[in-house]
Amino acid sequence: MPRLRSLAGARPGLHIPWCRGTGTVAEGRSTREGRGRDYISRGAAGRVRWPGGGAGRSTLEGRGEQLTQPGGDAAPGAAGPAEPGMGERGAGGSRRRRSGPRRPSAGSPAEGEPEREAEPPRGVPEPAAEPPAESDPDNCGDFRCHKVQESLLSSSSGYSNYRGILNWCVVMLVLSNARLFLENLIKYGILVDPIQVVSLFLKDPYSWPSLCLVIVANVFALVALHTERRLAAGSISENVGSVVHAFNLLTILCFPALVVLVVSSVTPVGAVFALSIYTILFLKLFSFRDVNKWCRARGRAKAARVRPASGPKKANGEVAQSGVYYPANLTYKDMYYFLFAPTLCYELNFPRSPRIRKRFLLRRLFEMLFFIQLLVGLIQQWMVPTIQNSMKPFRDMDYSRIIERLLKLAVPNHLIWLIFFYWFFHSSLNVLAEVMQFGDREFYRDWWNSESVTYFWQNWNIPVHKWCLRHFYKPMIKRGVSKWTAQTAVFLASAFFHEYLVSVPLKMFRLWAFMGMMAQIPLAWLVGKFLRGNYGNAAVWISLIIGQPIAVLMYVHDYYVLNYEGSQ
Repeated sequence: MPRLRSLAGARPGLHIPWCRGTGTVAEGRSTREGRGRDYISRGAAGRVRWPGGGAGRSTLEGRGEQLTQPGGDAAPGAAGPAEPGMGERGAGGSRRRRSGPRRPSAGSPAEGEPEREAEPPRGVPEPAAEPPAESDPDNCGDFRCHKVQESLLSSSSGYSNYRGILNWCVVMLVLSNARLFLENLIKYGILVDPIQVVSLFLKDPYSWPSLCLVIVANVFALVALHTERRLAAGSISENVGSVVHAFNLLTILCFPALVVLVVSSVTPVGAVFALSIYTILFLKLFSFRDVNKWCRARGRAKAARVRPASGPKKANGEVAQSGVYYPANLTYKDMYYFLFAPTLCYELNFPRSPRIRKRFLLRRLFEMLFFIQLLVGLIQQWMVPTIQNSMKPFRDMDYSRIIERLLKLAVPNHLIWLIFFYWFFHSSLNVLAEVMQFGDREFYRDWWNSESVTYFWQNWNIPVHKWCLRHFYKPMIKRGVSKWTAQTAVFLASAFFHEYLVSVPLKMFRLWAFMGMMAQIPLAWLVGKFLRGNYGNAAVWISLIIGQPIAVLMYVHDYYVLNYEGSQ
């Protein structure tokens, strides 16, 4: 709210828009007398009146500046014309200037007290603040609506809230895929068949080879546990223990592959499930062997130093231990907790959550059931017909049609891969972790923001990445191997397991998955060398969207030629 004191110091010629009549205020000071609404300038005969003036008077005391009021011209030293409603002021209705000191009236400050600043009347619009004269020479500051600023889509604007554009992309994605889905229904009808899902796992309802393989896997876990118990007791040497572990781990990979290749009743989907369980078991027991070996080495180092135990004492004088220490961890309970825990890296004491969150668990269970049905429906309704229609262009080597089929397959394949990622890494692993109160829930990081291929492989599957880093990459670095050689070895191991999980169930060896994984090494170098930021992120997405359908089509084509065209 403007103050009259500031008006007293305003420059000559300043217009007061909220006063009735016209006038100017020069230098001087303002006082308030009573509770009225009338203001008079000292040394000026004119009078400026607030609209709706009442009892009491307030004066503007200026020096030598004339204020003009409608109804008469004011001259210095003369009384202005009377206005209605001014109170008892005689016939002229004007107030004479006093020569002596003024007595303070009610509501006005007394001598020696600070002056009270007058307030504008209620209902009168407040005048806009005036900018300094040097920054606004034309006195037009009230009308400014522009300032120096960048457009929002410019990189220099610093704007980053694109949620609306993201929502638009999602809406466009839903609409475009809804059209494709409707077109698929019109062309093929409803192809979803839950009974067919069962046939993917079983050829003979009385023969369950994949389930039998999973049950037999317990034997290898028990061999690893009892071997570690013998090593902890000292009944076998480290060399013998290493040989037993190596043989056990090698058998874990070879035995199920041999069963899948020999037993004809094993279906490809059932074989993939069984071999995945054995691969996870191989990685877990490899970590179990390493960690217990490190514990024995640390125990021998401590015994060599002969350092007395230190720590909080119990009443009986024994050292109080928190958690489990080697070799007390070599129990069936500890082993099977590790086998079912959503991790590949063994620890003696895993972080535990304080309780089971029932609402969280129910939400994840609902997601598991919903997304697994959605995956099956999308595969049967969308992906299988597209793959079947891609066989003829491959036989005819029609490259334009092959590219068209590849791009058409890229959309459902990528959507199914994304749904599978959420179903497995978020819903399923969180259900398992919640039931087992496993505290470490970092199963993935922000791989979708990857600006390099290396960052993607380090963040999309955290359990595997931790295992590779802890049991494969760092041990090689400690042995003096270069970082580039160690990274290449990690990609080689990953390529082997990808090919193992595809070629063995399909019972054919084409090495498409192996070559696809090894192609990540030059791709990672090219993206890291020449692409940065959003361009690198786009390159990662393109490799995911296009690379996977190529491998799928190659395997399906070879499988179709091997199993169907050969029999015809």
